[in-house]
Amino acid sequence: MSLTDADLVARVLVDDDQHAFAELVRRHQSVVRGLLRQLVRSDVTLADDLAQETFIRAYKNIRSFRGEAKFSTWLYRIGYNVFREEARRRKELVGIDETQLETQRDPSTVDAALRHDLAHALQTLPVHERTAVVLCCQNGLSHDEASRVLDIPLGTVKTNVLRGREKLKKLLAAWETK
Repeated sequence: MSLTDADLVARVLVDDDQHAFAELVRRHQSVVRGLLRQLVRSDVTLADDLAQETFIRAYKNIRSFRGEAKFSTWLYRIGYNVFREEARRRKELVGIDETQLETQRDPSTVDAALRHDLAHALQTLPVHERTAVVLCCQNGLSHDEASRVLDIPLGTVKTNVLRGREKLKKLLAAWETK
């Protein structure tokens, strides 16, 4: 029988069970890293560093998890805050790593080309729209959950997703004819 995230959090809180926290990390590290990679515009090293910081903060602050939202939503919020702190520290957002994008791209398949174009199109969106689109459309959060992660009004999330999707549709219009 598989334990739920709530069960694992309870084990960490009651018994300081590091194995339970390791299981939470295992379950959520890919999506947290994926979100951060989108936010830092594909700088894998920076995204991995930010993900590590996210989980360190989650462990240190797990007592503040109230269970009002899913554990993953709470983690996204921490990750987003870590990203914002790093962006403020640098006073700029990291640019696209073209070399890495080229090594990930497999030009022999349409799927790889579309993924490449989508990744590039996402990077052109303003950070508030890109973040909302990634959280809701790519990571499957509801608008309400994204509102909690981003600490912005629900209507703002909906507007950012709508505007971001409209811009992506225009940027990727060439794919409609393929």
